[in-house]
Amino acid sequence: MIRMTTVRFAAAQFYSGTDVAENIALTVRWLRAAAEAGAQVVVTPENSNRVRDFTDRAGAWQHAETLDGAYVTGVRRACADLGIAAAVGVDLRGEHEPDVHICSVLIGSDGEILKVHRKHIFWDYEYTLFVPGTEPVEAVDTPFGRVGLLMCADGIVPEVPRLLALDGAQVLLNSLNSRGPDEHRLHVPQRALENRVWHVSANTVGGPADAYPWMGGSQIVDPDGETHAAAAEMGEEMVFADVELERADDKVAPGRGDLFAVRRPDLYGELTWDVADVPAAAMYGPAGEMPSHLVAVAPLQVSWFHNREWTVTRAIGQIAYAASRSIQLGVLPEMFCFERGEVARDPREAARVSAEVLQRLRDAARQYRLHVVANLVESDGDALYSTAWLIGPDGGDLLRYRRAHLDDADATWAVPGDDIAVAQTRIGRIGLMIGTEVWLPEMARLLTLEGAEIIAHPTDWDRAEAATTAAVQRTEENRVHLVSSTRLDNAAGLGSQVVESDEFVPGQPIALMRFPTAWTCRHGFEEQMRVELDLRGSNSKVQGHHLDPVATRQPDLYRAFTRPHTK
Repeated sequence: MIRMTTVRFAAAQFYSGTDVAENIALTVRWLRAAAEAGAQVVVTPENSNRVRDFTDRAGAWQHAETLDGAYVTGVRRACADLGIAAAVGVDLRGEHEPDVHICSVLIGSDGEILKVHRKHIFWDYEYTLFVPGTEPVEAVDTPFGRVGLLMCADGIVPEVPRLLALDGAQVLLNSLNSRGPDEHRLHVPQRALENRVWHVSANTVGGPADAYPWMGGSQIVDPDGETHAAAAEMGEEMVFADVELERADDKVAPGRGDLFAVRRPDLYGELTWDVADVPAAAMYGPAGEMPSHLVAVAPLQVSWFHNREWTVTRAIGQIAYAASRSIQLGVLPEMFCFERGEVARDPREAARVSAEVLQRLRDAARQYRLHVVANLVESDGDALYSTAWLIGPDGGDLLRYRRAHLDDADATWAVPGDDIAVAQTRIGRIGLMIGTEVWLPEMARLLTLEGAEIIAHPTDWDRAEAATTAAVQRTEENRVHLVSSTRLDNAAGLGSQVVESDEFVPGQPIALMRFPTAWTCRHGFEEQMRVELDLRGSNSKVQGHHLDPVATRQPDLYRAFTRPHTK
């Protein structure tokens, strides 16, 4: 049995005004409260040193701190006096005026600076005031575990938290300055879940009564995605939890296997290409003059029931019904025509059956002039694959994807595939992924870089968060439409889902900028949900006036994605 090292972490949420001396005193009060609660480490919000009431770079420089400035010095002194470590959000001057970085400064319990992280990804207006950090993304060893620093929009995209986790971070310390609900409802739990790390987030709260208030919701989430402590969305507050560090060293998720061992670094080279060299480069920024291009899609929510012939007949009935509703793309669930566990019991027989079913689906697609996606068992010599086919309206195969990342169930019988690709079709560019691959940020990112406008996803939800956070996150961070069709008997008890990449327009509610619309089916019904997706949405990569979460990547820092996995 592994003995757990337990450290108490705290997150303090508050609002800093314009008076730096008052902000120092405010921060110190929270440090003292954390120490009195027995915490060894406390995280404070982004720009705890001073509210951003300036509107240009000159103002940012004027009001920014230095590492030997009053705010940082005051906090360092308090950490040493109280014997507590802190990750504090501070806007720091760069080497040259008027450059200012948004920073997290990690201070040890002796008052020494352990690490400075310069925020890499900004939220919208911040691009007009600050300069992104360009240093390597690395975790740091401390007396309270191996930790990684990130800040707010760094967690809107997958790369920064993923790189920290790959570098061995056990705990992510995240200073936020968010006005939206997406941080504590989506990004914070998802980054903990997909990386199996602890995640401590501290957000600003409140603010001027006549302004759009900051959202609060500071929280501490464990590697299983469970929230151990959460602050309210209104009011200054501190929360704390006892963090068992070694839990983050175990990357095995029930049913999904080792989330890091299942990665395919040999396929991830494109993640390191220059942002100008990937097919998606033509899609950066707003959609511009692109005309509206509507594509009617539907999860064809049917899976094994009663017997195979009944199930396949119902699937063909779904295709016929979809055609009558002018649907152009229908997606069937993961291994839809097999009883649960049947494939693993006799995969060779499953491959034989799959070949027959696939031909019937091709015939139906041709008869009803529909694009159809199906996941079945493929035999190629001695090898067996979990394969998804994109069948065209002429009955031909437009794309064959052999699942590259195998979960525990598929790994007992299947061989992983070696290609990740996107098909150009008459209705748009379509990429494929299967089942629990939704948990891997690399998968949807690669399809996006290849220019996918729609990702079709036969699945079998393993837990509720696969739909409510992972699938939503994949659309949010890539600005790509996602059509997930799930089995009727899935473990999560949820229906199929279509997540729409909402095109940014001025005045759009902030929730839709960073928390896209999801259309859901009822669980357990042979339901067919028709959704019209506008491809303008997936060709508009901006989340606001300035943030493009695909174009703002820094691939020269991403070599760790392609390194072979080691225990």
